[in-house]
Amino acid sequence: MDPRNIELSILNNYAGPNIALTDQQKFNWLQLIRTPNIGPITFRDLINTYGGSSQALEALPDLLNRNSAKKRRRIASPSNIYRELDRAKALNISLIARGEKNYPKWLGFIDDAPPLIYACGQLDLLHHPIIAIVGSRKASAAGKKITEKFATEFGRHALVVASGLARGIDTVAHRTALLDGTIAVVAGGLNVPYPEENRDLHGQISKQGVIISESPPDMRPRGIDFPRRNRIISGISLAVVIVEATLKSGSLITARLAAEQGRDVFAVPGNPLDPRASGTNRLLQEGAGVACSGNDVWNALQSQIGKMDQIASQIPAQPSALFEQTINDVPEIKGQARKLVRENLSISPVEIDELIRQTGLTAREVHIILLELELDQHLIRHGQQFVSLVPSG
Repeated sequence: MDPRNIELSILNNYAGPNIALTDQQKFNWLQLIRTPNIGPITFRDLINTYGGSSQALEALPDLLNRNSAKKRRRIASPSNIYRELDRAKALNISLIARGEKNYPKWLGFIDDAPPLIYACGQLDLLHHPIIAIVGSRKASAAGKKITEKFATEFGRHALVVASGLARGIDTVAHRTALLDGTIAVVAGGLNVPYPEENRDLHGQISKQGVIISESPPDMRPRGIDFPRRNRIISGISLAVVIVEATLKSGSLITARLAAEQGRDVFAVPGNPLDPRASGTNRLLQEGAGVACSGNDVWNALQSQIGKMDQIASQIPAQPSALFEQTINDVPEIKGQARKLVRENLSISPVEIDELIRQTGLTAREVHIILLELELDQHLIRHGQQFVSLVPSG
């Protein structure tokens, strides 16, 4: 494949097996995703719009600083990227790009798939069918017992158990599944055990299982990183099982993200008098699958598991127009076009295709204007190609 097309192929799920980025492309990707205000969706739009990461980096300074009234903003420093890569190499952890061999197949199909993840351990586990088990940090004895039951039964069916290495249900799920296969998705750097009480378990999983993260090495997890981690837990999995959760539990965020990603959600019913069952019982009321054992989940998912490799390996034909884009093709954006897009945006989400239809502008013009707005922190992306303006005040 032409090296110029590899990035676009990977990002748009057209890449076949054994596709890999060059070292320079991977460096460029890391520099883009480490630049402030660039998330996975903006990252993909930048590369698609400008035809590659090097072209996107060339265009980015102007995009970042269109509003001269604001303090000048800069792309992530190359020296910082070199330090991050050197640190990862010293720790013997792998940096895997979306679409490359060890990138989890199902993760690449979510809207905001991380373009790069760090991983260590038995990376072949990432190619197995994966089921997530998550739940309360303050788990009951009954919740822990049923988690052990689920993880053990999943292991018998050759299913790998994913979770978030948190206290409670996550910890029990990982410990039980350690011999059969477990994946810990963490919010901070791979070499930063969190919580501290799971330091030994973290070390065991790094050798016997797999630990993955989109955060750089040495980074301590922040509050905002945990919901981002949760989308990866559900994104790598065929289904998510919630064992115990209060109505304000982070596990319900994982359940919501799983549903948005088209994953099956299962919940363990609990005593209505126990607050730790309020979230799971609510999920059941809203249509989640009832899970009383791992076999219940296995029986519901057998047909999907059998088709997993077939679905993930179906590579659409490459649309030739996508690969003809270069920075020389980028249209000049006029002030009237920017005004027109702003007039058609509001705080209510609108589909980008509808925005293109209403404005009469080309798709590339609209995408560039949206990129400008997002980099200037005036735009919110909602997934499924919906966008809205940031509410004023």
